[in-house]
Amino acid sequence: MQHPLQTRCPDAAGAYVLVVSLPAPLAIRLGSTAPSRLPAGRYLYCGSAYGPGGLRARLTRHFRTDKTIRWHIDQLTTQGMVLGAWALAGGHECDCVRRLGFLSAPIDGFGASDCTQCRSHLLRWPRRVTRKRLLSALSEADAAPLWLPAARS
Repeated sequence: MQHPLQTRCPDAAGAYVLVVSLPAPLAIRLGSTAPSRLPAGRYLYCGSAYGPGGLRARLTRHFRTDKTIRWHIDQLTTQGMVLGAWALAGGHECDCVRRLGFLSAPIDGFGASDCTQCRSHLLRWPRRVTRKRLLSALSEADAAPLWLPAARS
């Protein structure tokens, strides 16, 4: 049986919200700055996939643990557990960050070093915030984001 990422995820350009669980605190380094400490917990990373292969190619990479550390988020996906992602074909990462603005941003500049609109593209997902509230915030009037689990069902 094929993974839902291969069968359901569009290869279209768009945005995604990656869900990562950190079982233990993690030191994160952004460039040459001193490391920042992320506490254990759940995090949402808002990203975009406008290159070749679109959402399917980008999420396939994020779901893997065996990769070269290229982007800030790779530090989390190689050390934590990727639970899945919401895909928004045609969406934009900064819109996702704006819609989820009720969540805190634990590290300034994370995933947003080339962004002039957002303080960070990494958000902390506390237990008190339900999945339903996140989905409601991310949904547009005509379409809900597509949930893609990382693990095989």
